[in-house]
Amino acid sequence: MTKSADPMGVDFRALQVLILVQKERSFTRAAEALGVNQSAVSYTIQKLRAVFHDPLFVRQSRHLLPTARCDEIVRQSERLTEEFRQLATPPAFDPKTVEQRFTIACNFYERVLIVPDIVHRLKEEAPKLDLEIIDASGVGHERLMRNEADLLIGPFERDDPTFYQSSLYTERYVCLLDPTHPKAGGPLSLEDYLELEHVLVTYGGQWRSRYVIELDRMGHKLQVGLRVPSPAGLELLVAGSNLVATVPERLSKAVGKGLRVLACPVDTRIPIRLVWTGLTHRAPLNIWVRDEIRRSVAAASTDTGEMLQ
Repeated sequence: MTKSADPMGVDFRALQVLILVQKERSFTRAAEALGVNQSAVSYTIQKLRAVFHDPLFVRQSRHLLPTARCDEIVRQSERLTEEFRQLATPPAFDPKTVEQRFTIACNFYERVLIVPDIVHRLKEEAPKLDLEIIDASGVGHERLMRNEADLLIGPFERDDPTFYQSSLYTERYVCLLDPTHPKAGGPLSLEDYLELEHVLVTYGGQWRSRYVIELDRMGHKLQVGLRVPSPAGLELLVAGSNLVATVPERLSKAVGKGLRVLACPVDTRIPIRLVWTGLTHRAPLNIWVRDEIRRSVAAASTDTGEMLQ
């Protein structure tokens, strides 16, 4: 009597062997169709006999005939294998019907310059999409890892294989001054810049601007007259004062109204990126959102900033 075997040890490959032997009525022809030797087919059928407690095939008048139990198992196996093939096929994605929540982590810069166009575009194409924008606050990567966000947008750099990233464009810094400021006629030299009284955006102590990092590397320090946690309202602080604020060039168009805008003498670039994890790397919704953001940014791009390929 054939020794009983664990049914959980049966895989779809074994079921495919059974289906072919039943169809071909031959171990030899089944082996040829599968591209294996006949002994491999015989071994698999022997294993299935132990699993299903049935001979599966018997020989009568030199013909290999399936048992009634075999025919039933083959019918069910064909259904199972077809369902599995369908399960393994990536689902069709239709943004018009998607009702999932999608969370984007970013900061003030992105909320002012990128997010409005993104939201309009996404809601137009996916009206049932439940969008949420949350603050990255210097811990955007951690928010991705904790599944608090599906996507991170901003000048975030982290050399970690856990994260995927894609460049949107590169920014540069400019200086905002009151039009009556003695140095408003520009251009500013590095020496001029270091002598000015600065408004420093601290981002709540969780982010250091790249121009500040570059000045530290060069051995220079700013004369800071005021520290603020966010770029919001900078134009009101700089207007009518001797203060200078250093901000990304595109942001200056939103917070520099009525002010003089000069090139920053600290030559530093700001890469704006999309960042995500392997958990959502192949998710249809995440792929679609990333593509839509790239299209949105490309459509809204101006001569300020260098678009990356």
